[in-house]
Amino acid sequence: MLNILKTRRRLRLRATPLSAEWQRLIERNVAAYHRLSPDDQRELQGHTQVLLAEKHFEGCGGLQLTDEIRVTIAAQASMLLLHRETDYYPELKSILVYPGTYLVTGDRAVGGGIWEEGDEARLGHTGASIGALVLAWDDVLRGARTMEDGSNLVYHEFAHQLDFENRAADGTPVLAPRQYLSWARVLSAEYNALRQAADHSQHTLIDQYGATNPAEFFAVLTELFFEKPVEFRNKHEALYEELRVFYRQDPAAWANDASVISAP
Repeated sequence: MLNILKTRRRLRLRATPLSAEWQRLIERNVAAYHRLSPDDQRELQGHTQVLLAEKHFEGCGGLQLTDEIRVTIAAQASMLLLHRETDYYPELKSILVYPGTYLVTGDRAVGGGIWEEGDEARLGHTGASIGALVLAWDDVLRGARTMEDGSNLVYHEFAHQLDFENRAADGTPVLAPRQYLSWARVLSAEYNALRQAADHSQHTLIDQYGATNPAEFFAVLTELFFEKPVEFRNKHEALYEELRVFYRQDPAAWANDASVISAP
């Protein structure tokens, strides 16, 4: 019964048009929105309505929370949900937003198996069991307005949330049954290649932060998939195809589609 009520509520939210103000915020701040077809834009608006209604947003470090902050984050997070069955990041309850880089105190690895206690500067963070996601607003806005630099904080952290949906931070989100074998084969080979390149200080298109572990590998691949899709497809065709099948989107086609709306 609860699932039926939740589904009905979400359908109502998705059918509710965005206010003119929220529409302008997305058009102004989310560059990727202008690459979408009209149907996909409407779908993204509906997902945005659900996320804004269901997730708790909180300003931290003196940040005054505004509709611009909430809508810009929710719209970007909705990019990862297009065309797919979704439960709207079910492990996530709260989104905490700082004005900029924030400090976290704790133990950190400094190399050689040595750990030290101190402050670590961060732009974002989330975890499989904390139910929260933390973002630095200045980097969120930069990433939203700037495409094709391969970096987007919201895509990265919300990709982690997709990874958590199977109760494991292992770089493998919930896939269609037929995709698990090819996903494991392709991503394992590419992950090992990235680690080897990082060990030998070789340049790579894929951010070498992805060599940290499989969970970070999936998150940086998600950024690259949406931010530099043509270059990604050209250099890592099999890897791009795995993400295309999972996300049910083909961002590389955006660059060749004259029918998409140009950003103002």
